Amino acid sequence: MPRQPVFTLIFAPEVVAHFGFIERRYHRLIRDTINEQLKHTPGQATRNRKPLEQPASFGATWELRFGPGNRFRVFYDINNQERTVRVLAIGVKVRERLIIGGEEFEL
Repeated sequence: MPRQPVFTLIFAPEVVAHFGFIERRYHRLIRDTINEQLKHTPGQATRNRKPLEQPASFGATWELRFGPGNRFRVFYDINNQERTVRVLAIGVKVRERLIIGGEEFEL
């Protein structure tokens, strides 16, 4: 099967700060999952990757969830013409709360 074209990952500057609010032991898991899931088919909906019904307040149109208990959320936007994926936010879901960079967001 031919391999899908590669998308370039672009991280918003805020994402670096978001990592500061996530336990260090999960950083590698997050980086590896983003690379694995978003470099080839970021716009293909799966059980854990879906378009958002409404764009998030920070401009994301897609969500990727993963990790223990699906606790991590990566919010991103795709530019198919430029073949780029812009990662806009990384958060942690705790029960009914979504925490991004120490701030709580509505689900």
